Amino acid sequence: MDVIEETTAKGVTERRVDLRVGEEIVPAMIWTPEGADGPRPTVLIGHGGTQHKQAPNVVAMARRFVRHLGYAAVATDAPGHGDRIVDPAMAELARKNLEARLAGDTSGRLAVPDRDPEAMRAMVSRSRQGTKEWSAVLDQLVELPEIGNGPFGYWGVSMGTSIGLPFVAADSRITAAVLGLNGLSDRPGQEAFGDAARSLTVPILFMFQWDDELMTRQSGLDLFDAIGSEDKSMVIHPGGHVGTPLYERDLYESFYVRHLGTV
Repeated sequence: MDVIEETTAKGVTERRVDLRVGEEIVPAMIWTPEGADGPRPTVLIGHGGTQHKQAPNVVAMARRFVRHLGYAAVATDAPGHGDRIVDPAMAELARKNLEARLAGDTSGRLAVPDRDPEAMRAMVSRSRQGTKEWSAVLDQLVELPEIGNGPFGYWGVSMGTSIGLPFVAADSRITAAVLGLNGLSDRPGQEAFGDAARSLTVPILFMFQWDDELMTRQSGLDLFDAIGSEDKSMVIHPGGHVGTPLYERDLYESFYVRHLGTV
């Protein structure tokens, strides 16, 4: 782990680090309480599509977990995102395409539109890579004295669920997870995704938007229904994909305290 930059402000120490995972360099942010000493609950944060490890919502949540709970928080750049973008023009096109879809039908009946098969295969490949990377990143995080053996939680909605749900299902070190803004459909890779959902056993808080432009209502209900965990709950609010109310962060905190404990 190479520390690129470290700053401390308002009780939160932020470190920009590079983690080596196989042949890849995975840029990451680590947030801890100022002067943190000894292991503590840690939340791994998976960002959404076209976002990155320092997206405003990611940073705000991470700092909140540190200041309110004394936790640590970690976010990485998913494959093809943030500092890992290899084709800026294609990344900008993806962002514009996403914005166009979000500006479309908000009736809740909108089916996921057809996509270029090659682009879909590439997306599935990146998601699978990101899933594997999280476990490798966690292998390195446990070596930090201020993180240690956790316990660990995961937070990730939309693309953060596409990558994080299989990770949570496969890595027994994750104690609880917040997932959502995702669903089961006929997209490539959905059979394995559904199998991973059915294999989940840890407590799950599932967030969904009733008028999501990217996921049909039924696809979200189907994914929640597929989740195998006995301890699971679904919270639904009206509004579109990016309209999640900020007060849901209170739910995240109480959920993690219940399952990860306090410092």
